[in-house]
Amino acid sequence: MTHAVEVRDWGWRYAGRSAWAARDISFTLGEGERVLLLGASGAGKSTLLAALAGVLGDEDEGEQTGSVLVGGKHPTRMRGAVGLVMQDPDAQVISQRIGDDVAFGCENLGMAREHIWPAVRAALDAVSLHLPLEHPTSALSGGQKQRLAIAGALAMWSGSPADTRLLCLDEPTANLDPAGVNRVREAVANVVADRRTTLVIVEHRVEVWSDLVDRVIVLAPGGGVLADGAPAEVFAERGPELAAAGAWVPGVAPDIEPRNSPPPAGRPLLTGHRLTIGYQTGRPVQSGLEVAIPPGRSTVVVGPNGTGKTTLALTLAGLLAPLAGRVEAAEQLRPRHTGFLTRAMRRRFDPASPATWASRDLLTRLGVVFQNPEHQFVETSVRAELGVGLRALGRPGTEITGRVDALLERLHLTGVADANPFTLSGGEKRRLSVGTVLATGPSLIVLDEPTFGQDRVTWTDLVRLVQAILDEGRTIISVTHDDTYVRLLGENLLALEPTGREAA
Repeated sequence: MTHAVEVRDWGWRYAGRSAWAARDISFTLGEGERVLLLGASGAGKSTLLAALAGVLGDEDEGEQTGSVLVGGKHPTRMRGAVGLVMQDPDAQVISQRIGDDVAFGCENLGMAREHIWPAVRAALDAVSLHLPLEHPTSALSGGQKQRLAIAGALAMWSGSPADTRLLCLDEPTANLDPAGVNRVREAVANVVADRRTTLVIVEHRVEVWSDLVDRVIVLAPGGGVLADGAPAEVFAERGPELAAAGAWVPGVAPDIEPRNSPPPAGRPLLTGHRLTIGYQTGRPVQSGLEVAIPPGRSTVVVGPNGTGKTTLALTLAGLLAPLAGRVEAAEQLRPRHTGFLTRAMRRRFDPASPATWASRDLLTRLGVVFQNPEHQFVETSVRAELGVGLRALGRPGTEITGRVDALLERLHLTGVADANPFTLSGGEKRRLSVGTVLATGPSLIVLDEPTFGQDRVTWTDLVRLVQAILDEGRTIISVTHDDTYVRLLGENLLALEPTGREAA
């Protein structure tokens, strides 16, 4: 009997890394089986999905032990039969129009033109993405982009000679609002309803998928499989053990409480008056906003996808100039000189307006952790990445080494200190991006989806870290869809409502 998936004593170590990303993993999946793949951050979940999709590369990219087979063949011989939907929706959009994007895989498989477009339309219908084929991909929400990626996999299957169909989803709902999560889940349920499609999902939102999957496989942090079985049995029999290992177990809440006594709201550290925000003149995302950020408190920005949460955060942080209105920093936050500015920048410098400050002034005043961690990585090792801001500020070598070592320990990154940031797991990348901002000690820190990709242990540590930063007297602005994070850190809530215009 040929299994849909067969993994035997498999392991992978990325080139240049001493530690294995995954090892000693064995299991088989039958045709049509639905599996939720869990495990601690860095246990190798995303690496395993990449292996199943045949995109890990050859010996130049890393070292492999054991074997992975899909439909009885090496995954690289099953192109078109395996669909991989990645963590970042924007990373998998290929074309400017949705029809061309779904057709891209079909064209690469050499499908006849007369077969491609019926397959594209059927795939879009299957994921309930009822839009014209000419609709721009840039106008899609995060959830729509995830469904678009799933449609691309479905369309390829129609041109694949293989009997096996495998859909791999890597945290497909991580940055989506509840409505987006439900639509993606409904789309996936529709795709696998025929029981021909084998499904493997990596996701920290266990409750979203637990009633759709047949089986839970939990990877152990040091290698191997920690648990494997029906979801109800696994969680009932081994719930506390799995939670301690970092898995999110339904009904086991994180062991952390809100801060006892946040400081009273004083004079705002940042204010926004009659703000109109957006990326292009004439295309505002929100207008008429009045915003006040109290010092020493946690402000959480919430709202559905497309309401401009990230846009507002970047505007407050001085990385995006308002289209109209004004962002004003409190006196204690303002730079005292223009020594870091060019002559042209000095002419428009306003000490109260963060958008006119020099980058070195922003480093120690307003730090930003972007939604996609990779957008802020510039070095070839984790250790070097943590020291970028400190080196830009001209700090002495001994101070840089001390701060970087402390951050590596605090963020559970010591074991990957010499690794390339782009080879880290999603959760490790997120913690590294937080560390790069913490290194320079800004008074106010903006965190865009800070808990994305975190297991239960690192999530708890990250929230405790945010609370510790607040207890030092610093100020935090977070953009999040994480309800538990909001409950613990929503000391000042800023809710944005839809306006009919899409944004980040």
